[in-house]
Amino acid sequence: MKYSRLIAGTMTWGRWGKQLSKKEMADLIKHCLSHNITTFDHADIYGGYTTEADFGKAFMNSGIKREDIQLISKCGIQHLSDNRNNKVKHYDYSKEYIIWSVEESLNNLETDYLDLLLLHRPSPLMVAEEIAEAVTILKKDGKIMDFGVSNFTPSQMEMIGLRVDIDVNQIEFSLTQHTAMHDGTLDYMITSGIQPMAWSPLGLVFKEDNEQTRRIHKQLGLLMDKYNATEDQLLLAWIMKHPSKIHPVVGTTNKTRLKQAIEATKIELELEDWFLILVASQGHKVP
Repeated sequence: MKYSRLIAGTMTWGRWGKQLSKKEMADLIKHCLSHNITTFDHADIYGGYTTEADFGKAFMNSGIKREDIQLISKCGIQHLSDNRNNKVKHYDYSKEYIIWSVEESLNNLETDYLDLLLLHRPSPLMVAEEIAEAVTILKKDGKIMDFGVSNFTPSQMEMIGLRVDIDVNQIEFSLTQHTAMHDGTLDYMITSGIQPMAWSPLGLVFKEDNEQTRRIHKQLGLLMDKYNATEDQLLLAWIMKHPSKIHPVVGTTNKTRLKQAIEATKIELELEDWFLILVASQGHKVP
């Protein structure tokens, strides 16, 4: 696999979350690697355009070899931030902006290349040919190895994919947000050889208390002893059983939870248990 089975999401490592120090970030990177989490997911906007630079400084002081990790970043969202003179949040997928944004990410991450560049969200004004031109230049110059998208529909993937190869689509996917299983998104990715990654893989299970989440907690509780697993491990195992081989992006900075998360890769849910969990989420039997 080009990317670790579980991916470390860095959105909350910096200003938008835990505000980890350089030393704490370096320590967390090492902890991830010690548990076979070698891929780190970034976006230029994280921390108001500051987290990549914080991570880059931490990585340079960690002593870890660049070839031992994979770096993902995203571009395209023009975020409202003290670091950008934007009047409104919008998207920019001009050739010049994509190339400029990647070069900014490389400088901030203190690396010569990204293992994967993603377009962060689809724009109604994106021009597929212009995106393809930018990606071709970036690949030719060795600044990105792979190219992909994030939150794109099948028709949007097809539009871009006709002009340039798409390797990955990072989508929201969890037990409480699994429309990608039913609207053709994951089917299209399987057919087209596009690797799915899932952000927010635990969904709303631990964030909201409602009828759905209570049903889910009850069903997971009935399976915990059988699989000797925690609820969050079962949620990750449920995602990873899908035949598209989804790679969850795990956003926690808690070392214990990261260790537990990687152990979920060893869980193989039985067929009927997978459907029991789905039914708990839906509140009704499958059609």
